[in-house]
Amino acid sequence: MIIVMQHGASAAQIAAAVSRVEGLGYKASLIKGEERTIIGVVGDDRPIDRSQFETLDGVEKTMPVLKPFKLASRDMHPMDTHVNLNHAPVGGPRIAVMAGPCSVEGRSQIIEVAHMVKEAGAVALRGGAFKPRTSPYSFQGLGEEGLRYLAEAREATGLPIVTEAMSVEQIPVVCEYADVIQIGARNMQNYDLLRAAGKANKPVLLKRGMMSTIEELLMSAEYVLAGGNAQVMLCERGIRTFEKYTRNTTDINAIPVLKQMTHLPVVLDPSHGTGKWEYVAAVARAGIAAGADGLIIEVHQNPTEAMSDGAQSLKPEKFAALVRECQAVAAAVGRG
Repeated sequence: MIIVMQHGASAAQIAAAVSRVEGLGYKASLIKGEERTIIGVVGDDRPIDRSQFETLDGVEKTMPVLKPFKLASRDMHPMDTHVNLNHAPVGGPRIAVMAGPCSVEGRSQIIEVAHMVKEAGAVALRGGAFKPRTSPYSFQGLGEEGLRYLAEAREATGLPIVTEAMSVEQIPVVCEYADVIQIGARNMQNYDLLRAAGKANKPVLLKRGMMSTIEELLMSAEYVLAGGNAQVMLCERGIRTFEKYTRNTTDINAIPVLKQMTHLPVVLDPSHGTGKWEYVAAVARAGIAAGADGLIIEVHQNPTEAMSDGAQSLKPEKFAALVRECQAVAAAVGRG
């Protein structure tokens, strides 16, 4: 349920409504718009008697939120949420591009590629220190050593760091070094991990699972939001279908659907969505045309020697060309 306060409702009237909500054992989420304040009421499945709020001074009306995801819904939060990455907002009029290698392979490698992607226009550096791999014999990442190298790359370039946490135990160390916690596709429904991310004071990039519906993605985001962390970005990274010619199938449909259903920023990962570097630029352009707020791209100096996902990684010069092409598409749809 949401409580819509009257235009010009006083701070005391808003506080009284919040107090009534919390006094009944519910959680109040305050959303201040330009003209009105909205109070989101979230709790268990008990039915709420809306009349007990409608009689309060300063209350204009109450409305039910019928969707199972409450805090992620536009019904609860009609204005777009902007997530700031070192003063570069994701969700605003400008497209945010995050880029870097799939895995941190060494100190010089990550610092070198950080300079390259920044020069091309990236606003954040991605790189995996903990890698969930299908085979236990594949490269699993450098762990905390890799996080230290990422932190050095940030010091050298000023780019905030996006990196994955695979378990609850990894959240503290990732928060120590990184600026954004990535929850990968394989962990989208790891509810303990989502709850831990909800308690962290860091933005979260939540990737859609390979076989997950849009609603399941939003319900996973709800776990993070319900934990008190409002800094959530959703990532479409391709789903598994019967198609064999790409690694996954990029669900471009998901971008406008999510933009309609939720206030959270939507990021597209065309690297995982295609699995082949030669298709990444085209799908990135399509994502921006469809309304994506950001892109996350895999870039490697020498993809043929990459320790993971080389086939979908762009060389730095290809990434620079992609950014230029995406700038033209963004301008065509009224964005930067």
